[in-house]
Amino acid sequence: MDERNGGATPKDEQGEKRRGGDAGEPRTGTDGRGETEEERADRRWQELLQEIRVAQTGVQILLGFLLTVVFTPLFHGLEQTDKTIYLVTVILGSLATGALIGPVSVHRIVSGRRIKPQAVVWASRLTFTGILLLLATLTAALFLVLRVATHDPYVPWLVSAVLVWYLVCWFALPLWVRARHTSGN
Repeated sequence: MDERNGGATPKDEQGEKRRGGDAGEPRTGTDGRGETEEERADRRWQELLQEIRVAQTGVQILLGFLLTVVFTPLFHGLEQTDKTIYLVTVILGSLATGALIGPVSVHRIVSGRRIKPQAVVWASRLTFTGILLLLATLTAALFLVLRVATHDPYVPWLVSAVLVWYLVCWFALPLWVRARHTSGN
């Protein structure tokens, strides 16, 4: 029982009961949520899973299509340069898939070992690596498709413009929002 508030269960700013810990145990969260380290790890894990689902689905579909290209008649008529770009794209897609599926293995292998906060950190690193590899895969795939479809000398410029768009959407905008709406975090 907590003698500071007449034996009542501790409540947060919204008046809701806080979970976990003894009444005298300090809350370890520093993010304003009043979470324990374990609660924060659980929440971050769930958020990470949602993010992975989006990226994982896209990269797996892209890789599936890429893997079938080599079995088409058109592939055998490609110039060696285009075949090389294709091989690099498939390898990048495979690496992205591995990095984006990696957090599932991390969770499965360390589950029950009471190291979820550390597992979340490593799964997050794998996810970010997967996003970078997905960026490279999409850029290479777009370059290959536009190069084969148009033979236009402007293809590198078009791909560069799309790459800049990806960078703005995936990195610049989130970093700007973080800088604008957080202080010292």
